[in-house]
Amino acid sequence: MSSDPIVSGDEPPVLGPERLAELERLVGCALRSGDTGPLRVLGYGEISLVLGWPTTRPTLACKRLPVFRNEQGAGAYGALIAEYVAELVRRGVRVVPTGWETTTSTDGRFAGYVVQPAVAEDTLAPQIVAADAGGSPELIAAIMDATVGAVDAQVGLDAQLSNWALVDGELRYFDVTTPLLAGADGRTRLDLGLLTQPLPAAIRPVVRRLVAPGLVGAYHQPRHAVVDLIGNLLKERLEHAVAPALSAANRRVSPAITREEVDRWYRSDARTWSALLRLRRADRWWQRRVRRRTYPYLLPGPIRR
Repeated sequence: MSSDPIVSGDEPPVLGPERLAELERLVGCALRSGDTGPLRVLGYGEISLVLGWPTTRPTLACKRLPVFRNEQGAGAYGALIAEYVAELVRRGVRVVPTGWETTTSTDGRFAGYVVQPAVAEDTLAPQIVAADAGGSPELIAAIMDATVGAVDAQVGLDAQLSNWALVDGELRYFDVTTPLLAGADGRTRLDLGLLTQPLPAAIRPVVRRLVAPGLVGAYHQPRHAVVDLIGNLLKERLEHAVAPALSAANRRVSPAITREEVDRWYRSDARTWSALLRLRRADRWWQRRVRRRTYPYLLPGPIRR
């Protein structure tokens, strides 16, 4: 099956039922064998797997979410993404054309995919900043302006550099797999159960209650979103861009952000995500070697943080 595409200001790409079913079949084979060779893996999100299609020369980036128990759950999540995209566009954030499609997964549940055009590598913001000895302060300032203009108690944004590209000279955003919308009561509308689903079952309730709300809530604070953006420059090995980014940030948010604060944030963030990935790898070993089950996620190799 395939749901209606999301319109995000431009006509969204459509993978279609047959090609989506074939892509999901390849994912199932990779999960059973542990070999991603038949797939074109473009990247790993915290809860998504980004796959290129066609695998030989991708024109589409297909972001697979954790599977849903039923069609209603998949449809509700797709509707929330559609609402999030529309709200970002309304607030001035240009989102790449985005579609939402679903298919039956290999275990009989429902796999949901965010489908977007594949973005040329040399248009990605980290590549642009890396190539500029001056740190591309105008680009980073434009990202900060878009972020500060969009983020509030109702709408959050993960502003890190790797979520942006310059497409035909226009700044575009493409990380909408976790729709950061909150209700009038300030509580996130994002399904935290889906967010924590890839973690080992024993720790999911703790992370869902005690950790996830804080992680998600921080993206609803403009100043934190900017700190996160600058800290991720360190993750991307873009040290030369940190000083100009701090200068740009402190013309837009207050209190002033210091280099010491950015370093503390980076160390804390790296520890958190490294620990969660170690737990997922341990769970994969347990599921495969002890329980003799197929582990339902593909994990990245070593990550430099």
